[in-house]
Amino acid sequence: MEYLDIQNTLRREPRRWLVTGVAGFIGSNLLETLLNLDQTVVGLDNFETGYLRNIEDALARARGGGRFRHIEGDIRDPSTCRAATRDVDIVLHQAALGSVPRSILEPETFHRVNVDGFVNLALAARQNGVKRFVYASSSAVYGDHEALPKSEDHIGAPLSPYALTKHQNEQYADLLHRVYGLETVGLRYFNVYGRRQDPRSTYAAVIPNWVHALLRGERCAIFGDGETTRDFCYIDDVVQANLLAALRTLSSERSVYNVGGGARTSLNDLFEFLRGSLAARRPELADVAPEYQDFRPGDVRHSQADISAICADLGFRPTHALEKGLEETLDWYVTQLGGTHAIAV
Repeated sequence: MEYLDIQNTLRREPRRWLVTGVAGFIGSNLLETLLNLDQTVVGLDNFETGYLRNIEDALARARGGGRFRHIEGDIRDPSTCRAATRDVDIVLHQAALGSVPRSILEPETFHRVNVDGFVNLALAARQNGVKRFVYASSSAVYGDHEALPKSEDHIGAPLSPYALTKHQNEQYADLLHRVYGLETVGLRYFNVYGRRQDPRSTYAAVIPNWVHALLRGERCAIFGDGETTRDFCYIDDVVQANLLAALRTLSSERSVYNVGGGARTSLNDLFEFLRGSLAARRPELADVAPEYQDFRPGDVRHSQADISAICADLGFRPTHALEKGLEETLDWYVTQLGGTHAIAV
């Protein structure tokens, strides 16, 4: 009911939003939803990891009366951030570099984008009177803390430069709130999946990577023994979390929330489900086996979100268990990637 109430409120009282990383996976889904709720959206993206096709697809699927303007620019440029946040009510900050392996290879780049860019945007939001600054954090901040499920109040040492940048985002957000009064809400995303997630990147997330490989008749790489576990969260639930964080009254001192499904799935079980579901559409995939490789540096062994805080404080209610979310995701990927070509295994 809380999310429905938020949507009805937005239709009655439209806001002006900035979505950074709007050409990316999560950003384009936020754009689509906001336009369907008749909002005015400014998008900011430099197209380093996002794609114009994602914006075009979001605009094509949006049936609402919202308005959209895109700024091609980089959050590392303070003047771009000031221009993008002008006359904006709410910022949904998704722009970042997000690969653990790449961050180990390029720590300086990750710091400039994820930390310097974050500070540029947050300060610009404060200067321009933005009412609330919602930003993407990550479950990677839990680092080597082994307790399950992961609770917001207990984190460990970071295991990668990417994880460190997200922790620094949270520290800066807390400081900007205490010193300057900027309302900030951080969302610690667990493993987000769904439509428009890029499968072709060298550093693609596991679900689009495996779906792409299976549809091409290639073997899927499992790093380690396959008993590594993850908490997978469907894109619609991430959109819900952003809108709740943007509009709900902040009733507690907490300013960072987990966003996940609240369950754990092993990589072996995930592979079995994906292969079985795709084999129902493409029988020739039924016998494809994964390829086990060495564990990767920086990878967390087990991950599961405690979502009690976001449920209690913001009214978050996940709508997609993994099986439901994967079926919808696979329908989208088969349409986009499968075509009519036979798969050679």
